[in-house]
Amino acid sequence: MHSPSGVELAGLASLVVAVPAVALLANSGRRHTGAARRAHLLLAAGAAVATAAALAGALSAISYGSSRTLGQAVAAATALGTFTLLIGTLMLPGAAENRRAGLRHLLDGLIIAAALWFVGWVLVAEPTRILGGRTPVQCLSILLPAGVVAIAVGLTAMLAMHAHRPRHVTVRVAAGVTVVALAATALSSGICQGKADVVLVGALLLPAGLLVVAHAVKIADRPVTVTGDIIQRGSGYAFVPMAAMIIAGTYHILAGGEFTGFGFLGVSVEGFALVSRQYLALGDVRNYTLQLRHREAHFRELAHTDPLTGLANRRGLVRALRERSTTNRTLVSLDLDGFKNVNDMRGHDVGDAVLAEVGERLRANLRDGDVAARLGGDEFAVLMAASPEEALAVGQRLLTRLCEPYETGDGPVFLSASIGVAGSPSPGDTGELMRDADLALRYAKQRGKNRVESYQKRYDELLRRHSVLENELRHAIDRGQLRLVFQPVVALPSVRPVGAEALLRWTHPELGAVRPDEFIPVAEESDLICVLGTWVLDQACAQLAKWLIAGHDVWVSVNLSPKELHAADYAGRVAAVLRKYGVPPQRLVLEVTEHAVATDMDELIRRLVELRSTGVRIALDDFGAGYSSLGQLRNLPVDILKIDRALVAEPESRTGMAAPLVDVVARLGHRLGLEVLAEGIGTPAQREVVEEAGCRLGQGSLFGWGVPAEHLETQLRTARQSGARPVPAARSRPTVTNSAPARSQIIMLGPGMRQVRAVLPTDPAFSSDQDVRSVDAPREMGQS
Repeated sequence: MHSPSGVELAGLASLVVAVPAVALLANSGRRHTGAARRAHLLLAAGAAVATAAALAGALSAISYGSSRTLGQAVAAATALGTFTLLIGTLMLPGAAENRRAGLRHLLDGLIIAAALWFVGWVLVAEPTRILGGRTPVQCLSILLPAGVVAIAVGLTAMLAMHAHRPRHVTVRVAAGVTVVALAATALSSGICQGKADVVLVGALLLPAGLLVVAHAVKIADRPVTVTGDIIQRGSGYAFVPMAAMIIAGTYHILAGGEFTGFGFLGVSVEGFALVSRQYLALGDVRNYTLQLRHREAHFRELAHTDPLTGLANRRGLVRALRERSTTNRTLVSLDLDGFKNVNDMRGHDVGDAVLAEVGERLRANLRDGDVAARLGGDEFAVLMAASPEEALAVGQRLLTRLCEPYETGDGPVFLSASIGVAGSPSPGDTGELMRDADLALRYAKQRGKNRVESYQKRYDELLRRHSVLENELRHAIDRGQLRLVFQPVVALPSVRPVGAEALLRWTHPELGAVRPDEFIPVAEESDLICVLGTWVLDQACAQLAKWLIAGHDVWVSVNLSPKELHAADYAGRVAAVLRKYGVPPQRLVLEVTEHAVATDMDELIRRLVELRSTGVRIALDDFGAGYSSLGQLRNLPVDILKIDRALVAEPESRTGMAAPLVDVVARLGHRLGLEVLAEGIGTPAQREVVEEAGCRLGQGSLFGWGVPAEHLETQLRTARQSGARPVPAARSRPTVTNSAPARSQIIMLGPGMRQVRAVLPTDPAFSSDQDVRSVDAPREMGQS
């Protein structure tokens, strides 16, 4: 043993400082779990091995002196500890996304390490010999920790370039490990050569590096941004070490040096690392390509699939149509009737549940090879390899299945469906097939819904006609193609004109006279009905004002579309038109078709009350078409009940009584205090039936078709000049019993307004005098 010098004691004291750093790393490993725990424990183990080897080597050198054998032992032990630290660094969160990536980083570091090794060998070998006499030629064992230093430097560079963000934590750990590797090299070299100052440098560097590692791993578990896309990782760094090796090798040869085993070792390791790295890169590219293919197939399938029902979407249907362009194809288009009300009343969750159930029912009722698709909303389609006749049978089966109740958590939902069927007109014409199926579906809806329609060629002509009418109707008002005609309303039995219904007519210079039953539905679908309705109301009020100024005692009725009725401030617009022309409100009658009653009753009543507040009268048109119930009629704020022409033209019943429903409706209207007007009177027999039923107002071809305003004015003038027509002789009436028909009388509702009141045979006022007065009543009403 020999007495330790101050330098040796200082080095030993410095190594003791590394012990707390090892304790910190061990404590950090105990606090973590999973992959982070393994990384921290590896770091703690590597630090412990390196520290223990350094302390043992320092104590042995102090006690027994330096020796080559001791230096070799210290070099091997510290190299093992340092390499363990490198492995722990690669396993830290954020260093690499998986083990394969960690191996790739290690090979990248090895490429740089081999270049550093080769350049370092050129510098320390003959003839350069940059260290001169301090070159440790006798201590070959220190090459092991020196190689670890080169690997640590290369790995630090790789992590600085390719670790996940934030990278500074991982790079600090790797830098600390590099300092530990340098310390291991200095310690083993100093002990091998007996140089206390070199040992002191190593003793100072070791705790410094371990403290850097221990401090950095405290925040090594913070969230990182993982980017696993290999195409974003550059590989240009490989040219730098290769260029360094070429330059160093060229210099060595030009300087007269020779290649020894150490030089060949560096070149061999470089080549092995590059080949291995290339092999991994090719494997990564292959795996990445396979992943891209799988993802592309997955997303392509998603792009052609409806996420709610799992059926094909519109893209999927088009793809299926193109794939079967040469086979017999039939397309079935389906649409749920009234589905919007489900979303509005029950909510979209219930609506989605219904749509999902529709998809299940379609799948359960299709044959192999058929493709079901949801095109959007409540519209579906089925592509079949079948003839149109076979598809019609399938459509009927689907219609029955889709009309069954849909059980939801909010109660059952009842829906019907409309179905259109079209066969392939020509191979490959996908767009035409879809258009034909849509046309068939459209006409299924127009013909009452809840039915199956097969495409017919005449649908194309109807579609073209519809398109032309819509385009031309938009300019009909500006071009002066519209006009009003007036069909007289007469008092019965005197047949005196007391009112008129304004009817819209359209005469096109090329299309000729277009029927109202053709262009009015077009206006309804294209939302032009409000524009036309405003024009009709204005023209009708203007004409009514002229008649009133001329002294004619007449009122005018105007048909009101449900869309106009539900328009904002429609009552205000009516009042403004009346003020514009100075027309008394009670002279204007607005007719609401019975079909409007099928809508929201509360909203309809509110709108009608707003209109009546302006003073106009409301007529319920086409009563008897099948929509109104007795309860609805009692609640509706209407003044006039117009009996539908279908009831007036009803044939005699088996009881022998003509048109019994006219009598029933007339009694009902009188009982509710309404004026009753029978429309569609075309024959004297129908007129007689209407009069016997107690109707005091009539309208129909028997009294005149719709005529221009000047023609009706002539009739009004003639009736005014001739006075009231004589009352026809009374027809034989049945004995007054409880089954006798009702009679009516006029009652006053307010200034300028009168109304018909029903008088039944059981009423005290029912007498022959009352009958005569009831007959004369319409004349008084016409003069009001």
